Amino acid sequence: MTTYDEQASLGGHPVRPEPGVRGDLTTTAERVRRSVEAVIEGKPEVVRLSLTVLLAEGHLLIEDVPGVGKTMLAKALARSIDCSVRRIQFTPDLLPSDITGVSVYDQQRRDFEFKPGAVFAQIVIGDEINRASPKTQSALLESMEERQVTMDGQTYELPAPFMVVATQNPVEMEGTYPLPEAQRDRFMARVSIGYPSPEAELQMLDVHGAASPLEELQPVAHADEILKLIDAVRAVHVAAPVRRYAVDLVAATRSHPELRLGASPRATLHLLRAAKASAALAGREYALPDDVQALAVAVLAHRLLPTAQAQLNRRTAEQVVVEILRRTPVPDPSAQQWPRPPAQQPPGARGY
Repeated sequence: MTTYDEQASLGGHPVRPEPGVRGDLTTTAERVRRSVEAVIEGKPEVVRLSLTVLLAEGHLLIEDVPGVGKTMLAKALARSIDCSVRRIQFTPDLLPSDITGVSVYDQQRRDFEFKPGAVFAQIVIGDEINRASPKTQSALLESMEERQVTMDGQTYELPAPFMVVATQNPVEMEGTYPLPEAQRDRFMARVSIGYPSPEAELQMLDVHGAASPLEELQPVAHADEILKLIDAVRAVHVAAPVRRYAVDLVAATRSHPELRLGASPRATLHLLRAAKASAALAGREYALPDDVQALAVAVLAHRLLPTAQAQLNRRTAEQVVVEILRRTPVPDPSAQQWPRPPAQQPPGARGY
């Protein structure tokens, strides 16, 4: 994989991030990262991806076998931020109104009053989301995409920042309803925690043996700080070659012979937003192809559907994305005239 960090200034236009913005972001993000890693041992890349999705204004799907800490990761991330948190245990008898809310008739006012549901929180934890019926799963569609809930002709805005962290078990089939393509496409990234290393598991026995560190976790960042970080991520510059590279990667999934469903334009947008957040966490105010490469599997794989022949050959969507990464030409910094830094560009030319 090509490393571009040493070639950050090209074409005679060095990109120099503002120390204040970069320092504030990296300091706050580091506090949150350490707080989550105090609970989730030995998985720094998973914690970093969770932070990336949060700052990119996306939603995270945690998919793995039972007992590896899916719900604990979601709770640790939520408790590390001083904001409103709601947990929803998805079950077959859960109703859509339990998520979005319901209008109740008030006899004193002789009018209907809207009672907000569990989705009216800044961090929403959906535990075992694939255990609810498709009708209940679809109650999250509007809130995840538009950050609002419409009930009885009225639209109610959700608080900011807003993030859905959902977990699901991929091995159990009885009593589960697989997420439809439209729902999976609304998750910016999917992550699998995986089993810990023997050393991390030994450390887990020491830390979690007597009491859960989750109970002692205290917020290390305020919701207002997260909003400022999100604004800083929005200002991260993405050069035209990097945007073209992301588009080429997504377009390759739509014509790959082993895929019957490629990634959507929303996937392209999510990939760029995640790359900007990754760049900001690295202390840069410009995104590089490295950022896109590092996030391509997590952002694209869960949206793809392999063909029947690919499934017979035991080819996974992750393997196809890795193959596409190898085949897609990476922008050559020596052959590109990269744009001036964002501060010197005309209005409207920053980002994507």
